[in-house]
Amino acid sequence: MSMEEGVALDIRHLQYFLEVARLRSFTKAAQSMFITQPTISKTIKSLEEELGVTLFDRIGKRIELTDAGKVIELQAQAIVKSFQSLSSELSDLMNLKKGHIRIGLPPMVGSSFFPRVIGEFHKAFPDVTIQLFEDGAKKVEQDVEAGALDIGVIVLPPVGDMFETFLFVEEKLNLLVHPTHALADCKEVPLSALAEEAFVLFREDFTLHDRIIAECVRAGFQPRVVYESSQWDLISEMVAANLGVALLPEAICRDLDSERLRILPLVDPVIPWHLGMIWRNDRYLSFAAREWISFTQRLLRTEYGGSRR
Repeated sequence: MSMEEGVALDIRHLQYFLEVARLRSFTKAAQSMFITQPTISKTIKSLEEELGVTLFDRIGKRIELTDAGKVIELQAQAIVKSFQSLSSELSDLMNLKKGHIRIGLPPMVGSSFFPRVIGEFHKAFPDVTIQLFEDGAKKVEQDVEAGALDIGVIVLPPVGDMFETFLFVEEKLNLLVHPTHALADCKEVPLSALAEEAFVLFREDFTLHDRIIAECVRAGFQPRVVYESSQWDLISEMVAANLGVALLPEAICRDLDSERLRILPLVDPVIPWHLGMIWRNDRYLSFAAREWISFTQRLLRTEYGGSRR
């Protein structure tokens, strides 16, 4: 039988062979490996039959490697070393001593919700690296779908049905106006009252862009968009400069300067802002990514509530 045909080497066979080669003794090798001498002798014989070569010259009580045995020894050392390295790497991954997670999230989410979560995760798993990608929710969802990201944070619900989701924030949008605006002293404002206003919106790659426009159309008007940005703080500054009105999530509004802006409840309709994590439900997730999901679910449920869907 040629060496290319039907060879099915067990890594243990190579380890036994290397121990015999190192000690030049079947008896000592068996003792070292905590097995019986007949077992190790049978293993070496089986290995010789599989490879079709003689590995050891038996000279009286001594044994020496044949030329073929010396070749096999070099290759076996490399194979066993690689296997041990692989086992160590896998152990590190499964025990989360190392790993890498790619997470996509909108800019406002990163600054408002995740710094503490990432900090706590890093304390628990210091050798797991996290790479953050800031984009609009639509782009984040596309990248999770394509496999460019492991996990995404988006405004729910996702467009696709291939995701598992974890909802952790249920809020609504508020209206931002300049303190001198005609609506500034209202207790609440219906969306239809904004028909003649100039709007400052998030860019088109943000879910809120399309959602706000769709709600305006349902309320009977096409909003006049004068500025678009990817940054919520720039949007609020434009409103503070009296360049238009804006609709922002409650979580963002809580951090704004109430002296320079008026923050008003929006009604008729209330526009929900549901924030959640998404990941593919039909693809492999690394140990690190799975632990991130579990870890953040525990932490965010404690802070905000939340549910897996």
